[in-house]
This record gives sequence, C-alpha cells and structure tokens, in this order.
Amino acid sequence: MTKKRQEQYDDDFDFDPEPIYMDDEGDEADKNPRLKEDILPSERGKRIGDNIEVALSDDFKLGIGDESDDLGGKHWYVVHCYSGQENKVCHAIEQRIETMGMQDKIFDVVVPTEEEIEVKEGKRRTVERRVFPGYILVQMIMDEDSWYVVRNTPGVTGFVGMGNDPTPLRPEEVTQIMRRMEADTPKIKVTYKPGQKVRIVDGPFNEFVGIVSDIDQEKSKVRVMVSFFGRDTPVELDFLQVEKV
Repeated sequence: MTKKRQEQYDDDFDFDPEPIYMDDEGDEADKNPRLKEDILPSERGKRIGDNIEVALSDDFKLGIGDESDDLGGKHWYVVHCYSGQENKVCHAIEQRIETMGMQDKIFDVVVPTEEEIEVKEGKRRTVERRVFPGYILVQMIMDEDSWYVVRNTPGVTGFVGMGNDPTPLRPEEVTQIMRRMEADTPKIKVTYKPGQKVRIVDGPFNEFVGIVSDIDQEKSKVRVMVSFFGRDTPVELDFLQVEKV
C-alpha cells in the first residue's frame, strides 16, 4: 500500500491514531465515540446499502498469512505504538477484538517483558522491564479486517515490515522472545562499564571501592581493581556484589 493511499484511507474514515483516551479502568469506546462507529472493510457494503457493492482496493489484498500454510495463516506480527503506552494499547486491542467479533482472526496480544535484578543503594530488587519499548506482538491471521482492527486502534502507529507489507516473525524469533519472557532466572541489570568506579557491597571486600576492568556477561562476573595494601589487586566478583558509585 502506498503512503498516499494509506493517508487517503485514513482521511476517508476519519480515524486518528492520537493518544489513547482511556485510563487503566476505563472503556476506550466510551471516551472515544468514533470507535463505536467502526465498520470492518468486509461489512461496509452491508452497512451502506444492499444495492451498493463496495470493492476494496488491491492495496488491501495483502497476500500475507495464506490460510493454506501449516499454521492456517496464523502468525505473530510486530506492532509499533507510542512508547510508554504499550499496556494501554494492548488492552485497547483486546477490547476491539471482543467488541468487533474478531476472536477468530486475532488470537493474542503480548507486551514482551522480562524480569531483571538490579542493585541500588546496596539493596537488590526485581523489576519488570519491557524487552522492546514501543512495540507489542499480535498473533493473528492477516487480512483486510484484522489489519483494520489493529491498525486503527488508538496509539498504534503501524506494523513492522518490509515496505508497506506487515512481515510476520519467523518461528525461531518467536521462540527466542518467549524464552526470554519465561526465563526462570531473572536477568541481572549491569549499570556500570569498564573504567567506572564501583563499590563492593558483598563478600570479604565489602565497602571497598575500585575500578571496573572487565565484564563477563556469559558468566555474570565482573573484575574490579581494588587498592589493597598499597597495590592494585584484581578481584573477580558476581554482578550483584558491586554497584555503581
């Protein structure tokens, strides 16, 4: 679909992908009345009149997710949205799936997150971090109707793909993302880098201050140069045993 045709399409049906008009507990349709008037592309002829046939442009015959493939046309797609509003946009898409009866074409909406351990002021805490800020994943069968429902959700700015065609994730990419989300051991957040000053917060060198000389991500180890008896001595520690000064 060309950019010019896309803009004309949005203008014709007066949809505005501006910030979401809802809070965590509100119904977006109640606060944005235009959403109540949504008409799926396949239903427009019926709504306009039985004697009028509305033909969709070839631009909307995406040719993606052919139902003859092994997954029945079901794939995961990456959707770009306003950064910081991933959860609200996810909730809005789920509401539109229900209100527009798209459960047979849009199956799941996910905000990829992973647990992360960080050390701050000598205390460890586990936080949830977005894996891809500004993006969410949608599992769907891609056609004119499903594209329309997702694309015209407030806060959605578009699909990720080659050119103007949404490109599904490869199975191995989906597997990798899901494994990160389901990991039993939280990832350790490293806030320091070689050459920076850190404080040791655990072990026999507790409260010593040194300089990071090397970081081993695979082993979750950091080497710190500590002044000990007037000499710089390398000390190997776990990530969680030091914090940035």
